[in-house]
Amino acid sequence: MHELSIVMSIVQIASKEANRNGASIVDEIELDIGVLSGVEMDSFDFAWQQGVKDSVLHQAIRHVNRVPGKGRCLDCATEFPMQQLYDACPACNSQLVDILSGRELSVKTLLVPDTAS
Repeated sequence: MHELSIVMSIVQIASKEANRNGASIVDEIELDIGVLSGVEMDSFDFAWQQGVKDSVLHQAIRHVNRVPGKGRCLDCATEFPMQQLYDACPACNSQLVDILSGRELSVKTLLVPDTAS
């Protein structure tokens, strides 16, 4: 289950940023996860519950933006939505496709409490 290693990497990123900002917790985290990224969301949700225990993300509100897949055919230049990595061009059925979006997997924002009180 590679979703757990993804969650642990996110925890590491959040811990580093929280520490850099003098915070011991993160209030909110926003993630971009593309539909073509290979992340299985049910597994990710389960891994999240286990992976954030006793971390800076333990009580954080999590927002996940599912970035839709989009491709461009390298043969006919048609742009089209993609649900899977190997979707063929709907115009010419070519398999030569440039993926324009949907493979994202990133921490977009972190919100930490204001420590300047």
